[in-house]
Amino acid sequence: MTPGARAQAAIELLDEIIVAARDGGAAADTLIARYFKARRYAGSKDRRAVRELVYRAIRRSGDRPKHGRAALIGVARDDADVAALFDGSPHAPAPIQNGEKAASASVLPGWLLAKITESLDVSEQAALLGRAPLDVRVNKRKSDRDSVAALLPDAVPTRHAPNGLRLPEGTAIEATEAFTQGLIEIQDEGSQLIVPCPRHRPGMIIVDLCAGAGGKTLALADEMDGSGQLIATDTDRGRLSRLAPRAARAGIESIETRLLDPEKEMRTLDDLKGLCDIVLIDAPCSGTGTWRRNPEARWRLSKERLNRLTGLQSRLLDIAASLVKPGGALVYAVCSILDDEGAGQVTEFLARNPKFKPEKDLFTAGRYRGPGKLLSPMADGTDGFFVARLNAA
Repeated sequence: MTPGARAQAAIELLDEIIVAARDGGAAADTLIARYFKARRYAGSKDRRAVRELVYRAIRRSGDRPKHGRAALIGVARDDADVAALFDGSPHAPAPIQNGEKAASASVLPGWLLAKITESLDVSEQAALLGRAPLDVRVNKRKSDRDSVAALLPDAVPTRHAPNGLRLPEGTAIEATEAFTQGLIEIQDEGSQLIVPCPRHRPGMIIVDLCAGAGGKTLALADEMDGSGQLIATDTDRGRLSRLAPRAARAGIESIETRLLDPEKEMRTLDDLKGLCDIVLIDAPCSGTGTWRRNPEARWRLSKERLNRLTGLQSRLLDIAASLVKPGGALVYAVCSILDDEGAGQVTEFLARNPKFKPEKDLFTAGRYRGPGKLLSPMADGTDGFFVARLNAA
């Protein structure tokens, strides 16, 4: 592919990504993979160059552009080398016309600016789009951090998580011996910090209410080391089905799974009502704390979607509250830096559930915000998270 053809390919991909973001379609990485699967003539350098142009355009615009050409013209406004690719040669984009509009440059979608400024200053906002490293959690059942680090020469210990290692972005971790032998799981350091919050003791009943594919469930199982009862639940059959093979690779056999019926979750959970020592909610959320990994997520989020998510989070908190026994605890976490989903959400829950009291002694990282703690990429080097532990009287 010529340099101009690469630019045209980036525009075509951006068109697809913009439509998918608007309509709830496939993720950018999926669309890029499909695009090149149908174009076998594109070499590895071509794919890498096109991908880089696409993600430069995505990271540059907080608001969803009207179309791919406007998105890449925005990059061209900042980079003369990219502007030169709009030369009208065969397979290249047509020349940029005088007055032709470019997508605006911003870190945040305009409608979210006020909400995010409540919790993060301007420098912290910019860090939401930085390049994210690759973090892994060492499976204590099979190894220890020093031994695994010896197998991964580029790995360094995480700052806060005691069983974490950090590797450079783009590390092909799934091809390593450490991964194939189940010595590690891919997990951001911030996510790893959530797991000790339940403070497991032998014999406990612990429910991971929104287990998904089981990242935190596996970390909990590693901490529990076969003692107690660990139950992973979710409403998504496909995601929950991925837990079993991951558990097998990690050498874990003691996890019970339950598929929940959306809007009718208590039919499957009724036998646990008032019996659980710990209920963990890693709630569905906007993902604003993970934009450095998924910058296109800014184009997918809307006021309506945020309202739906906060409504779901509120309902999940109330479900979890009904499961927790006196003296037990509810641990709530979202990979979001919005108060609507974090501090504000939990404050509203506490107002309608006065038997729960927030605990401040969570972990050293992060800063206190309302009834919990907020982690951010700039301050803590993790994805953005809000975490609260609520103890039941």
